[in-house]
Amino acid sequence: MNLRTRLRTTPAVWTAPIWLGIIGFYYFYALHFDVPYEEVIAGPLWAPEQVQLALSYFYVFAYAITIGLAVWEGGRLRRDGVWQLAPGRSRYRVAAHTLLPVVGAGWLVLVLPVVMRLIETRLLPTPAALAPLLMAMVIVCAYAVFGCALGHLTPRLISAPLAAVAVFYVIAETVKYDDPVWPRHASGQLDTSLAFGEEYGATSLLVPLLFVVAPAVGVGAWWVRTTPGRQWAVRGAAGVAAVAVMASCADVASGWAIADGPVSAGHAAARCTGSAPRVCMAETGGAVGKLDQVRGEIVKSVAGLRAAGVRVRMPDTVSDSLLNGRNRKQASPTTWWLPLSRQAGDLGGGMTAIRYAVLRTGVTFPCAFPETFEEGAPTDYVVNRDAAMLWAATVVDADKPYLAWRRGEYGGVFQNPRQVLAKVTERAGDALKLPAARQATWFHEEQAKACRLVDQGAGR
Repeated sequence: MNLRTRLRTTPAVWTAPIWLGIIGFYYFYALHFDVPYEEVIAGPLWAPEQVQLALSYFYVFAYAITIGLAVWEGGRLRRDGVWQLAPGRSRYRVAAHTLLPVVGAGWLVLVLPVVMRLIETRLLPTPAALAPLLMAMVIVCAYAVFGCALGHLTPRLISAPLAAVAVFYVIAETVKYDDPVWPRHASGQLDTSLAFGEEYGATSLLVPLLFVVAPAVGVGAWWVRTTPGRQWAVRGAAGVAAVAVMASCADVASGWAIADGPVSAGHAAARCTGSAPRVCMAETGGAVGKLDQVRGEIVKSVAGLRAAGVRVRMPDTVSDSLLNGRNRKQASPTTWWLPLSRQAGDLGGGMTAIRYAVLRTGVTFPCAFPETFEEGAPTDYVVNRDAAMLWAATVVDADKPYLAWRRGEYGGVFQNPRQVLAKVTERAGDALKLPAARQATWFHEEQAKACRLVDQGAGR
């Protein structure tokens, strides 16, 4: 049968409006429901992350559509007695010829969203970005084998839709598993999302690939033509090997946490400028064109704080937090991690936000404060600490974002948030009216008082 005839008779073409409609709906609606187009293109843009996001909705559709179509084609091979009519041709060749359009449909369900996303974000694909796509394309071939075999054993009119629904339901439901956790990682629908600068580890991709492909190879072994004794030996060995591989994959994946398969970080390219501080921003973070301006703002803010009497050390390096990965490295007096791309980007707060980030990282106290307000915990220190910080924020012209942050924090804790905020603002305002030399003394006294109060509260 030539290609034109095959395409005219294959259900992959008949059903094209359905699966093309699924691609269109989920890409243009679901994929942009949480993040509008404007936010997507504003960055940060990382090819592996964008490919992963594009594929996340389509794994399950590709596998379900493939097995449903393959069952139908397998049933047609049985009905027409094709294998018996062409004993001189390999059964694998006959199956491959029949399933080629089916596999093509499954591949298009995966490839089209990826291509559309890369065009939308204007990113070039990389081998690491395309790795999960290639994994899923191989798994599609495995589901085609399952479907063809099932079509030979069952009535295709019933088993084709049932197989598609069953695969869709089983794989979609794996995201709800927490004990055991391995189905989430072995189903072929990657459970681990990627952050900027991250790539999937080889194990994250091999586990689902081998878990699905191994039984498909075992099923394919039943089509081997040889002597009866050797045929059963081949089938038995393939079955045992498939079970062993699947058990090994499940064992490996059971040691992973939910949505936390192996990934590697730090792959994003950075552009740096200057020294002491050397400031680095992500190349595709969306704001690298403002690198010199960002560095100038950091230097200006630190210098302004120091001139006002705040003890701030000029860091050796200031790096974009996008480059930090999910296992965040902690900032130190010499190395800062600031959200440079996010704040300097089109959707960030601009240079005001950069100054605010410098304030939050650079201005420290000689004691430690609770990271969050807890109900019933002493909060006597809050007014003094926040008044000192508001004064420092005013020095670097970052008082508006600081007040907005504290206003939100107070509202969820204090019964009188407006009064607390008014008291903080009043104390900082009074300090700003003092002579310049006196303001620095006031700041250090306010720091010391806040530390005394928090220590007294901890000792209660």
